[in-house]
This record gives sequence, C-alpha cells and structure tokens, in this order.
Amino acid sequence: MSRHIRSRNTWTTGGLFACALLASLYVATPAAAAVGDDLLKVPAGPKIPYLLNQPGTPGGVTTPLGPAEFAKWLRGRAIFDKNFTEAEGLGAPNLNADSCRACHGDPVMGGAGGLELNVARFGNDNGGAGPFTNVTGGQAASKLRPPSFDDRENYPPEADVFEQRQTPSTLGLGLINTISDATVLSHEDLTDSDGDGIFGIARIVMVLGQPEVGKFGWKAQAPKLTDFARDAMGGENGITTPDDGRGFAMVTDADSVSDPELAPSDLSDLEFFMLNLGPPLRGNSPNLKVALGKVIFDVISCSVCHIPAMRGSQGRVGLFSDLLLHDVWGPTFRGMAEPGAPSGFFRTSPLWGIKDTAPYMHDGRAETLTDAIEAHAGEALGSAMAFAALEPNEKNKLMLFLQDL
Repeated sequence: MSRHIRSRNTWTTGGLFACALLASLYVATPAAAAVGDDLLKVPAGPKIPYLLNQPGTPGGVTTPLGPAEFAKWLRGRAIFDKNFTEAEGLGAPNLNADSCRACHGDPVMGGAGGLELNVARFGNDNGGAGPFTNVTGGQAASKLRPPSFDDRENYPPEADVFEQRQTPSTLGLGLINTISDATVLSHEDLTDSDGDGIFGIARIVMVLGQPEVGKFGWKAQAPKLTDFARDAMGGENGITTPDDGRGFAMVTDADSVSDPELAPSDLSDLEFFMLNLGPPLRGNSPNLKVALGKVIFDVISCSVCHIPAMRGSQGRVGLFSDLLLHDVWGPTFRGMAEPGAPSGFFRTSPLWGIKDTAPYMHDGRAETLTDAIEAHAGEALGSAMAFAALEPNEKNKLMLFLQDL
C-alpha cells in the first residue's frame, strides 16, 4: 500500500516546504475554531492560514473571498486533505489513494505528483497492429486495495499494451473552467490549413445528449472541473458521490457503506475549493534572457500549441495551452485510445507552474525540460528538431523562460 497512500506523518520535500510555508502564515482568530487543527497541521489552538485568502500565496485562492466563502473554501480544502477510511467507503474495494492530497501535493496541496504515484492503464492493440480494444470489463487502471484484501494491481490476460499516467496539478483549474467551449474550438486546425504540420482537435464529449468540449484530464475527457472532481473521487478513491446526471460520478459501489459516501455538502465544498484554487505563481524574472527565451519559444513553434493565454469569463487565463488534442508521439506509439482521443493523442499540457512538476510528459518519462522537448514527436517533431538545432546559449535562454512560468 506504500506506493500511492501517504500518511499524514509522511512528507515529500514539497510537502515539507508547503508545511513550513503555511506555518509561517498562521495567525490566531476565534472565528477559525470550527476549521480544526487537523486540517492545518499545527499544534493545538484555533488558528487559520488567513494569508491563503490572499491571491499570490502558494496554494491560496484565485481571488479574495468573503468570510463565509473562505470558510467554505477551507472546508473543501479539508475534504481534499482528508484520509478516507474503509468505514467511510474508501475503495470498492479498489483505490489508488486514500485522499486527494495523497497524489496532489507538490509543491503545495493541490499540486502535481511524483513518478512513484503513477498508475497504469491497459488494453489490447493486437501487438501493435491495431485496432485498440478495451479489455474485459472496459479499459482499466491499476488499483491498490485496502489492507483487508490480498491481491493488488491485477490485469486481465488479454491485455497486451500498457500506459503509465502521472498525476497532474490541479492548481488553477478553476480558471480553466471559465474558458468557453467556443474559445477552445476557435483554435482547432483540423486540416492543417496553414501547412505547419500541427493540427489540433477538440475532444467532444457527449453529456446528457449534448456535445461539450473536454478540457480536463490527459485526454481532455472531462468538460467541467466538477466532472473531473466527481470522476476522481470514484476512480481514484473509490468514494461514491451524489448523482448529477452527467455521468462522471461513481454513484454506487460494492461495499456496505450507504451511497453517496461523500455528502452533498462535502462535495459542494470540495468543488468550491478546486474552483477557487489559485494558479501556479509566475517567477516574473526581470532577466533579459527570460524575455529572449520567450522569443525562442515562439520561433520554434512551441506557442502554436502552448498558447500563452486564452480568455475566460473572468479575464485572461495564462495557462500556456490550447486545451486541444494533438498527436505528439507519432505512428509507432502504443497506448490507450478513447472515443474521440486515439492512441498517442493528448491534451496540450498547461505549462504554468512547470518548474515544479517534474518529471514530464503524460507518463513521466522525461526527467528534465530538455528531455521533455526532445521526447516530442508526431505533430511536434518540427519543434523538437528546431530545438535540437539551437545553440547552447539559446537553449539556456529557453530553459530560463520555462523555469520562470
């Protein structure tokens, strides 16, 4: 059980940094007594990390919240941080983690996860000859099991292709949620009309009989952040959630705990926390080399897919992504396929906060940013080749730019 489940007494380097940072922000306030010290991980006494209600604080809010909203945000943060137990419905009997925080913790709560937190998906592609088909019971992800079960991470014998998936960051996803379907669709280039070899297609997901644009997940499989949250509670923690009719919640499971295992009020608080969790912080370095690195980023066409910003309903969202699917692996890649998202097609990963989310690519195969660029193939092969042709000092400027995001 050690690979995916972190106890409250086990800390990564990022977790220690986050704890030390938050400890420096706490101030006493009587109104915080209901929040609970377990959430804050501080000694006894009613304390509250009030600076988390200041935009620009790592792991804090997107915009300042009023007292009632901030209390709701903190309750949602507590759910995100909560270690669920079997008595509360953890697992069915499968799980990948006992909390959201167990995987999303670097550099602060809500962030990304390390290579040790990868899960595997598997299917059958007839030895690479195709077509890809799901295994018995549907496309599956490897699962851990509670201590009361002996086996773990089983896969059906007909599986012949496996693909790792790494934990992405949830920081700033609420801002991405404000980007309209029409805005994403405006960046599609289905026929490569400009002849640059880069296409880009939106993931269309049918919800309640209507098409919606997927924006969340490695293959953009979830249109809304609330869909993403409900899917993760079921798929990662084995926790059932209230049914909103959209088809992303796991509404029932095989254990004896009554459904939904997460109360509607708790789910509402969790979703509010995620919707208002601030984006990664830019370095905003005044170093001229950083600005020149952005020019190089544009020249080698990285910004064609990793577009610096899109407009959301609340203003500019500086995510460095078009949220479209691109084939970045080429024709020899073997991996999972989904309706509307073939093998090798992945949503353009937002680059904001990339300095804190190593290793890179969907499976963590790239240890460094240089490795990640060099790993690009398919539609991104031209950019990878252009990067390889750069002089060492130009590569250094590009790295400085990326490390400032």
